[in-house]
Amino acid sequence: MSRLGHTIKAGLLQVHSVVGLVLALLLTLIALTGAIMSFEDEIVDHLNAGMMRVAPRTAPVLMPDELVARLKAAQDVGKVAAVTLSSDPSAAVHIRFARDEQGGRPASLYVDPYDARVLGVPRGEEFFAIVRRLHRWLLIPGDAKSWGRPITGIVALCLIVMLVSGLVLRWPRRASSVKMWLKPNLGLSGRGLHRSLHAVIGTWVLPIYLVMTLTGLWYSFDWYKDGVVWLLSRPEAAAAKMQPRAPRAAVPREPVPAVGFDRAWSAFLHEEGDRFSRALLTLPAGPGTVIRIRSWGKEATLEATRDEFRIDAVTSQMVSAERYVDKTFGEKIIASVYDLHRGAILGWPGKLAFMLAAALMPLFAVTGVLLYMSRRKLRPSRQRAALRDDAADRTGERQVAASSDAKGKLDGVELRQFR
Repeated sequence: MSRLGHTIKAGLLQVHSVVGLVLALLLTLIALTGAIMSFEDEIVDHLNAGMMRVAPRTAPVLMPDELVARLKAAQDVGKVAAVTLSSDPSAAVHIRFARDEQGGRPASLYVDPYDARVLGVPRGEEFFAIVRRLHRWLLIPGDAKSWGRPITGIVALCLIVMLVSGLVLRWPRRASSVKMWLKPNLGLSGRGLHRSLHAVIGTWVLPIYLVMTLTGLWYSFDWYKDGVVWLLSRPEAAAAKMQPRAPRAAVPREPVPAVGFDRAWSAFLHEEGDRFSRALLTLPAGPGTVIRIRSWGKEATLEATRDEFRIDAVTSQMVSAERYVDKTFGEKIIASVYDLHRGAILGWPGKLAFMLAAALMPLFAVTGVLLYMSRRKLRPSRQRAALRDDAADRTGERQVAASSDAKGKLDGVELRQFR
C-alpha cells in the first residue's frame, strides 16, 4: 500500500475509534431499547389476551360516542383522544386518552363494545412507553420537542460514519474471498480475537445497521423527512405532505362545535363496509373538526398496509381518502419506514434478525474499547522500536559513510600506483 493509503487508513482509524468511544454508551442504549421493542406487539397481545376478547352477542355494539359517554358516566376518565374499533364482534374496544395539563397521559383502557364495561388496563403498556421514550428521546423532558430528538439523529449520522470507515479499514487483500469477510478466527486470543469478532460480526450486521440508521433519521430530522418525501413521492403528494403549518390566528375564532366520533364513523362504514379488520379513530388535537381514521384490511400484517381517511365530524363529508393500493412504489416505501426500521417488512424472521443485530451492539462497544486500550499499550513499545530503528539507521549511515571514505582513499592509492 502507498504512503497516501496508509495515511488515509490511519486517519479513518482515528475517526472510527474516537467516534466509537464517545458514543459507545449512547449507541448501546439506543440499540438495546430497540431490541426490547422488536416484538412489542406480540408481547402485549399475549399479556392481554384475556381482556382483548369478549363473548359475542346478538345485541348491536355501541356507537363510539355512546360508548365514551357510558364510560365517563361510570368513572372519572380523562379526555378521550382515540378509539380503536374492530369488525370482529368478539374484539374489545381500545380507548386512548389525551395528555393532561401536567403533560402526563393516563393509561389506556380495554372496554366491552356492548355495554362499555371496563375490561382492564393493558399490561406492559407503561413499560414499553418508557422504553420507547428512552429509545427515541433519551427520556429528556419534552419528548419529540426536546433535544433528545436531534441527539439521537446525530448519533445515527455518526453510526453511518463508523460503518463506512469500518468497512474501509477491514477491506481484505483478497476481497473476493467469502471466508475472509464472514468467518471469524476463533482460534486467536487477546487482541487478535477482539479484532476478529469486531470486524467480522460487524460485517454481518452492517446492512441491518445501515437500514436502521437511514430509517431512524426519518424520525429525527424534518429536513431528512422532507427530502425523502420529495425524492420518492409524486409531486402533488410531496407538496401536500410538506405544506407548512398555518400560523395561529391573532383574532378570536368562532366557537367550534363539539366533535364526536359517530358521524365520521358512520361515513367510514358507508365507504368501507366490512372490508376492514380494525380502525383507529383519532380526534383532532386542535380546534378542527376533521377526524383521522386509519384502517387495516383483514389480510394486513404490516403497519404500512393501511388506508387513511379524513372525515369532517360535523358534516360527515370525506375530506380525503388515501389508499395503500393507490400509492406508487416510492410512496409505499415511505409508508413502510416504520416496518423497515424494525425489520417487520420481512416478517418475524426479519424482526428477529434486527433484534439480534441490535442486541449485538454491546459487543462492538466492548471489543472497540479493548482494541483501543491495547493500541495505547502498544504505542510506547512501538515508539521505542521506532527509536531503535532510527538509531540503527543512523549507525548504518555512519558505517556506510566510513566505508565510502575508506574506499575513496584506497582508490586514490591505487590510482597513484597505476600512474
